[in-house]
Amino acid sequence: MELEIYSTDGKATGKKAKLSDAIFAIEPNDHAIWLDVKQHLANKRQGTHKTLEKSEVSGSSKKLHRQKGTGGSRKGSIKNPLFKGGARIFGPKPRDYSFKLNRKVKDLARRSALSHKVKDGSIKVLDGMSLGTPKTKEFAGILRSFELGMRKALVVVPAVDENIRLSSRNIPGARVITASELSTYDIMNANGVLIVKDAIAPLEATLTK
Repeated sequence: MELEIYSTDGKATGKKAKLSDAIFAIEPNDHAIWLDVKQHLANKRQGTHKTLEKSEVSGSSKKLHRQKGTGGSRKGSIKNPLFKGGARIFGPKPRDYSFKLNRKVKDLARRSALSHKVKDGSIKVLDGMSLGTPKTKEFAGILRSFELGMRKALVVVPAVDENIRLSSRNIPGARVITASELSTYDIMNANGVLIVKDAIAPLEATLTK
């Protein structure tokens, strides 16, 4: 398949970029996308949640009153979960939420996500992107040219460019990433994806291994 190539001012150059149908034009597998996004979010969880159990709550372990003869219920400890300031019943404990996902499934998910974005018309190919110095205003102007000024934008570059990275870091919703680091979550979380022409080859090489 072919997509129009645009300049950074949002105008078509008249040239076409050839994209692999096996990556950008497959029948999307929504379940694979769901699994990959679920793994991405699960791996980001710290899992440090913790509440005090009965043995950890501060307080006396003395029996509150005698077992029988008071007319009330039996009470063994002030740390009982039924009392104010007591422990929590079956509270959360620290745990690891991460899980394994096969590489083939993750690659299928990324191909499916890219195919979804192509069908939606959310992917634009840039002829190139270079900034002489870090300029947030200039980078923001590029996003506005593609109507992404106030929306989540993903820019895929062939290699790390410090000027582009510094120019984008103060723009809410903007994310710059190399082709080899692209994830399903990044693609699906973006309203628009701008792919620099030179990033297509390494991206296709990554997803056809």
